[in-house]
Amino acid sequence: MSELPHKLSKGDHKVIFPSRLDDPHQELQDCIGRDYVHIKFTETRGGTELGFRLDPDHSDLAGADWDNKSGKIKMAGNLTLDYVKVRCVAELDVDSLEGLGHLDILEEEGASEDTAN
Repeated sequence: MSELPHKLSKGDHKVIFPSRLDDPHQELQDCIGRDYVHIKFTETRGGTELGFRLDPDHSDLAGADWDNKSGKIKMAGNLTLDYVKVRCVAELDVDSLEGLGHLDILEEEGASEDTAN
């Protein structure tokens, strides 16, 4: 099994919003509007880009001032990375679109959701 989910679940790591368009702030706003974002962990070999549906219960987007490109936002959502169910949590500075993030391990490969009999 890959060690990547476990590595990214230990402490916080540098993350960025990996923009592909000329206006990265508008691109991020559009992604948030679709409830699906990408975050890139930059400190892995070649970087690790993860996409996930935003979980409103674990995200906080109220701190963004898009007009002035300021504030901080927290984006979170669940996904599977190398057969491990995780929650990606990233806090970004709206101006630089950089910040810190980590994974919360939700379930290991082969773990049973129903262990009580």
